[in-house]
Amino acid sequence: MEIINRRQRMFSIARKLRREAKTVGFVPTMGALHEGHLTLVREARQMCDIVIVSIFVNPTQFNDKGDLDRYPRDLTADAALLAEYEVDYIFAPEQHEIYPEGFSTFVNVEGLTDALEGSSRPGHFRGVATIITILFNTIRPDLAFFGQKDAQQVAVIKRLSSDLGFETEIIVVPTVREASGLAMSSRNELLSPEQRQKAAIIIDALREAKIAYKKGERNASSLAQIVTSRIGTEPLARMDYVAVVDGNTLQPVEKIGDDETLIATAVYFDSVRLIDNVLLNRKQ
Repeated sequence: MEIINRRQRMFSIARKLRREAKTVGFVPTMGALHEGHLTLVREARQMCDIVIVSIFVNPTQFNDKGDLDRYPRDLTADAALLAEYEVDYIFAPEQHEIYPEGFSTFVNVEGLTDALEGSSRPGHFRGVATIITILFNTIRPDLAFFGQKDAQQVAVIKRLSSDLGFETEIIVVPTVREASGLAMSSRNELLSPEQRQKAAIIIDALREAKIAYKKGERNASSLAQIVTSRIGTEPLARMDYVAVVDGNTLQPVEKIGDDETLIATAVYFDSVRLIDNVLLNRKQ
């Protein structure tokens, strides 16, 4: 396994792999790896000849400097973990390699980025779209692996890849959860033990809404209220948003029909913001 810090070196290796007709799988991360990331790595290992994992805490997708500063970083531990999974290359560039002095080009994906995370974190998806464009241009992966937990991010990257003509297939892997049901996230490490235990109320609330859907509830506001009410019973939790949206366009829906529909939420525990979602249905 080689750890690569220079973008030009990564580009040269990627070009060599293409000449050799190797199937390249790519897992982009910001480090602080957990079982959710490792599930993506295992999937990539099964499907691809070469597996590349990037570790880069991308400053342009943070609209809160405190959040950026608090984000956990431990490249040594992450590299040791990835070595166990036979990852071929880790791309771990310094910030100046990605955003050199004078950098002034950013990527916006319109429409999909206005609601949910986009409304709560202005500029977030501009940063996501920009870094993914840089990484895809550098690595040119055949397949890229993402988790369903970040459903809006997945939709944005799928649109980005299609609109800009990247020859990269986006593979979406189901959300990996802790024993309590809490969606695995690097941010979970910032929670106190009590907060981490109580945060399972997020998935409990979403599942309660899904049960109501299965029993015949089709009114989106009623399902959203179920989530709001349940999370409201936890004193440590503070709701940011809950929304019922089309699973592809991310546009709000009032009445759930046959199209794939998602219920998504973001909840604060102190300053730690957690997101999660469940699919209510799949398009028939």
